[in-house]
Amino acid sequence: MLDKPRNRKVAAALAFAGAVAPIGSGLHKFYVGQPLWGVLYMLLSLTPIPRVASAIEGIWYLAQDSESFDRKFNEGITTTVKTVAAAPPVDPAHISAVADAVRQLDQLRADGLISEYEFEQKRRQLLDRIA
Repeated sequence: MLDKPRNRKVAAALAFAGAVAPIGSGLHKFYVGQPLWGVLYMLLSLTPIPRVASAIEGIWYLAQDSESFDRKFNEGITTTVKTVAAAPPVDPAHISAVADAVRQLDQLRADGLISEYEFEQKRRQLLDRIA
């Protein structure tokens, strides 16, 4: 388990379980690779301290993005990298045509002929054509 990447949602679920059930206090600390904190939480499991801390940490795990979680808890763990096929080349003339169309849309928006919402919708449709 030490060589597998940790999932922040699993860590949050374990933290919330520790907030609800006193016997589960500290399991999330073992999961994220902090066994000393896990032991401390278990020793204090008869007090409300680890339950409150577990709830706060569960929220914290969910509030941060995956990259932040990985930097903190998955550093040094080797993962298998999936290779992604390269995207087919895009015609530069097509990109230029889309860019011109977006500029025209922007001018219509600046002139007050279309709303900000209409501009954004059409801009997204045009940019989706590139990909």
